[in-house]
Amino acid sequence: MNVRMAVAQPLRRVGAAFVAAVGRLDKSLSPSDTLNRLRQHKWTFSDSIYLFHIALASFWITIMQVPGFPLKLFIPILYAIALLIPFTSQFFVPAGPIFLYLLSFYSSKFIPKEYRPTPSVVLLPTLESVLYGANVSDILTRFTHPILDVLAWVPYGVGHYIIPFIVAAFVWLFRPKEALHFWARAFGYMNLTGVLIQIIFPCAAPWYELIYGLTPADYSIRGSPGGLARIDKLFHGSGYTAAFSNSPLVFGAFPSLHAASATMEALFISHFFPQTTKWVFGYTAVLYWATMYLTHHYLVDVVGGSCLAVAFFYLLMPEELKGAAATAPPGGLNAASYRSKYEIYDLEEPRGRGRGTRANGAIMRDAEAYHLEELSDRESDEERDITFRSPVVPEQPQSAAPLIKSNGRASPVKKSHRHTASIASLIRSEERGEEGWSPIGGSFAFPPTPTRAQAEEGKPARPS
Repeated sequence: MNVRMAVAQPLRRVGAAFVAAVGRLDKSLSPSDTLNRLRQHKWTFSDSIYLFHIALASFWITIMQVPGFPLKLFIPILYAIALLIPFTSQFFVPAGPIFLYLLSFYSSKFIPKEYRPTPSVVLLPTLESVLYGANVSDILTRFTHPILDVLAWVPYGVGHYIIPFIVAAFVWLFRPKEALHFWARAFGYMNLTGVLIQIIFPCAAPWYELIYGLTPADYSIRGSPGGLARIDKLFHGSGYTAAFSNSPLVFGAFPSLHAASATMEALFISHFFPQTTKWVFGYTAVLYWATMYLTHHYLVDVVGGSCLAVAFFYLLMPEELKGAAATAPPGGLNAASYRSKYEIYDLEEPRGRGRGTRANGAIMRDAEAYHLEELSDRESDEERDITFRSPVVPEQPQSAAPLIKSNGRASPVKKSHRHTASIASLIRSEERGEEGWSPIGGSFAFPPTPTRAQAEEGKPARPS
């Protein structure tokens, strides 16, 4: 039962947050709404970054050979349509740096060889030996084992590709939209910068040294899966061999974008979800080891990628997401400052007989924090606020017969916290006098009672 409740509580919270997140989306499909927003937008100098996006994307699409002309024109056309529709633009505009990074990574293989710099084979192992006293990456690859292969494969070959989506999903559900936009900018520009460095400063990975030694490299050499070839053999497949053999960037060892992405994910999750700090940095440390164990990066590559992530994380972080605001739920409501009605009126929260009452109450308070009024109303058990109750007294039973069972005993009254909350409302009724009728506030006065003579003559009554 406890295991069931432990699983059901997070699922309910995720479900409540998902309903609220969907409710916050702009569901308009009219391009005129987007055009109106563009007319009302106040352009600033920071918006000039979009000119850079257009120029760089135009360059990559121009040199792109697959798909060829005119099919490749559908890429900017479809993207422009996605930007014009409000429902899709709320995702495609923030994700612009990520799309630009993917376009740069793919189209880099179409750069003519005569314009590419010569790949460096000796520089990275030399730097590693000079800076760290030994070829650390070579030491980590001398002993291999199937268990270590799987342990390295999970973060490097699986987590690297799915965790960015998981981070984006949780930020979308549980944090303000500014945090999601920050994630898209930081992650996208970091990877874009890394790809541009790899194009301008090509370096061979450790797998090249193991296969070809320190002989000069050229762009006719195809990529290698390195240690991931053992994973293909273990699972009787060839997915990683095919993927890395056709990689657009064969000599993209420095900086390590695997290390950069893992560092960015750790910094981001620990900042917006502090309770997970030790776990995410533990995962990052395992991935650092995996990049060298699988012969894809030197230690200097890992350090370079980590520094790149740290730089973009702190340089691009907006002021409104620093400090306590980082853990605020969507809508700008600070979860730390949110108080239930029992805390507001300094009353003890009632505890039901059920084993899951406390957990359910927490779920409902979370629902209130995510603006799910229809869910949070269930917690109040159809509570009625007597501060605004009508002065007309409803019909009451004339005897105690309805309250007495056939055996003569009085039926027990169902316990509920609605009366406690109503009494609490009376405590604060003086503060609500200006909002409406209050039975305690001084703003209420009884209507004058006419005398019999006045009633017969139809004259107005004198105030008592």
